[in-house]
Amino acid sequence: MKSYLAAALQMTSVPDLRKNLTQAEDLIDLAVRRGAEYITLPENFSFLGDEAGKLAQATEICAASEQFLKTMAQRYQVTLLGGGYPVPTKDDRVYNTALLVDPNGKVLLRYEKVHLFDVNLPDGNTYQESATVTSGHQLPTVCKTPNLGVLGMSVCYDVRFPELYRHLSQLGAEVITVPAAFTAYTGKDHWQVLLQARAIENTCYIIAPAQTGFHNTIRQSHGHAMIVDPWGIVLADAGQDVGMAIAEITPSRLGQVRQQMPSLNHRVFA
Repeated sequence: MKSYLAAALQMTSVPDLRKNLTQAEDLIDLAVRRGAEYITLPENFSFLGDEAGKLAQATEICAASEQFLKTMAQRYQVTLLGGGYPVPTKDDRVYNTALLVDPNGKVLLRYEKVHLFDVNLPDGNTYQESATVTSGHQLPTVCKTPNLGVLGMSVCYDVRFPELYRHLSQLGAEVITVPAAFTAYTGKDHWQVLLQARAIENTCYIIAPAQTGFHNTIRQSHGHAMIVDPWGIVLADAGQDVGMAIAEITPSRLGQVRQQMPSLNHRVFA
């Protein structure tokens, strides 16, 4: 592992596949110009709209998303994470799938989101992700890369389930991504503190690309794509505008924190 710049991109995706991919490409290009070697896209980066529309176009969205990630990674010679897109299942629903691709276009990791967002919020909005999404059945794994460290991944609502992150840390994760489309209502109170908690308890870097703003007349995302260091310090925060959080991932910092606070070595119920 060497020191490198990572970028957590922040988008306002809409129910328009081509428009979203154009926005994503523009942000990837900007991140590369700023020196990023590991670039992460948020959940629903290629499509964020009503569930019926997503299901109707799922095959097209899936194919276009995977091809886009491989093409962009090769074109810009970066490692690229697509934080979540629909992959059709046999039960006429989809998996909410995250994909990690290396600079050669090779798939390093694939993860199907396990924890689905079925919540009635006090602001009157109801979310029933399981109505159209099939829960993944496998815990995420990690990928040992020669330059970027040991990478792990999760998706959005997973961040509320610390056992998933402990699993990744037990596999040696040093950098974990949390691509999200966090709601504005929950995000204002929980987003940052959850990211910091996952970083602190696992003494790892957290990279959290995010959706922001209004996607239609009802749905609004919190924004604040972030990169958090192993001590829980927020290194970069994208605010609420389309753009990115970009920061340096440093192995010496990781080693320093793990030496000063060796909590992973003190686990009793591992």
